[in-house]
Amino acid sequence: MSEVLRLYRYKALLGGRRALSTEDLMAKLEISRATLKRDIAKLRDQFRLPVVFDRDRGGYFLDGGHTDSELPGLWFSDHEILALVTIQQLLTRLAPGLLGPKLRPLQDRLTDIMAKHGLEGAQVAKRIRLVHAGKRSLKIEAFEAVAAATMARKRLLVTHFNRQTGERVRREISPQRLVHYRDNWYVDAWCHLREDLRAFAIDALTEADVLNTQAKEVSEKTLDQTFGGGYGIFNGAPKQIAVLKFTPERARWVRREQWHPEQEGRDEPDGSYVLSIPYSDDRELLGDILRFGSDVQALSPPELRAKTQLALLAAAGRYVNAEKGRV
Repeated sequence: MSEVLRLYRYKALLGGRRALSTEDLMAKLEISRATLKRDIAKLRDQFRLPVVFDRDRGGYFLDGGHTDSELPGLWFSDHEILALVTIQQLLTRLAPGLLGPKLRPLQDRLTDIMAKHGLEGAQVAKRIRLVHAGKRSLKIEAFEAVAAATMARKRLLVTHFNRQTGERVRREISPQRLVHYRDNWYVDAWCHLREDLRAFAIDALTEADVLNTQAKEVSEKTLDQTFGGGYGIFNGAPKQIAVLKFTPERARWVRREQWHPEQEGRDEPDGSYVLSIPYSDDRELLGDILRFGSDVQALSPPELRAKTQLALLAAAGRYVNAEKGRV
């Protein structure tokens, strides 16, 4: 048992009506007498927990006048401190000006805990770098409205901008959960216009108003089945399997990547790597394939292979036209 868990167990063990003897504590915590003495001293002196030993009662207990005492801090290993510091930096940089004001009390609490371990926030920030790629700006008001409706279980009246068609559609949705994916925020919701589940990019919501109407509830199982089966952010049950073959050079990276929870991969004799991925919508998948350029080949299905080929030819054509002075 780690020291963290053990020290927390003392409060539960000693908070009852019966005093526990030295032998009882040693047996329950599976520790030596020397460890018990060190733990009791730490609880009393460092964390101000009112541990009392009474000879008449034959053991240790928490002072009856302070049984509601809370441990004033958390104990962390070196690895846990690093994780804690990383969380603090995430709170600061995940969405500056968006989440900061709402999470300031939590961030202040994390700073206090770090200080007890001799970690100065400003110095620690210099040692952690978070790199964002493809992060889109969004309206704070829209995010706050979506978050408020999601937690309060209320419906939203939103105007959604479809970037593919350029259309703006007014619709009513019942938000189910917030999703942070590839540096951007989405909301999984029941769309009352389409009578189906949809994932909406919050930065594509030009208007968002919380309604007094109770949101339609969708089970977590249904949400996972709907949004967990597709590729990336797109929902829907998998319809096809994409088979991609990566060059030996690129395989050194890809074989360690997770593209989908149900993916399958195999190494070829020449060092190349074949990855099979279920998908329902090929838009995001196609974009991920194209970013590997000549290091990947779409083997199947035929329609995905054809789309990849056409996209690459169109890209090459732009360079040819540019060379000829045509844009």
